Amino acid sequence: MDKALIKNPPSVFTRLAKWTARMAGRPVAFALVVALVAVWAVSGPYFRYSDSWQLTINTFTTIVTFLMVFLIQATQNRDAAAIQIKLDEIIRSLGSAHNALLDLEEMEEQDLARLHAHYLRLAERARGQIRRGQPDTGVPEGPA
Repeated sequence: MDKALIKNPPSVFTRLAKWTARMAGRPVAFALVVALVAVWAVSGPYFRYSDSWQLTINTFTTIVTFLMVFLIQATQNRDAAAIQIKLDEIIRSLGSAHNALLDLEEMEEQDLARLHAHYLRLAERARGQIRRGQPDTGVPEGPA
């Protein structure tokens, strides 16, 4: 077996980011936040709607939002990288696939636009074949 395929245990940050993202996306987390906001709102008269009372919720939401942005972004980056690797493996394993399409996410915008235009032309050609009653299957030429 290839040593690159052996999993290392996830780091503390990876475990924390994944756990936080999972927990934040659950209905119970939403319910807890709604309850917290309700308690805060109901407590307004007790604190005479003071600046400190308003600052409490503002500070809390700012801190939570700030931290969640980084945790969720880390989780999304890891998931996107895993999906790209899986797609690259599918491309690599198909005999008729174009290996030039591996690792496209690393290409410059103009190169991606050129490849996109190529596949738009292939799609238009396939639709024309369907209109003429011809099959639209097969392996057309690769990217130019």
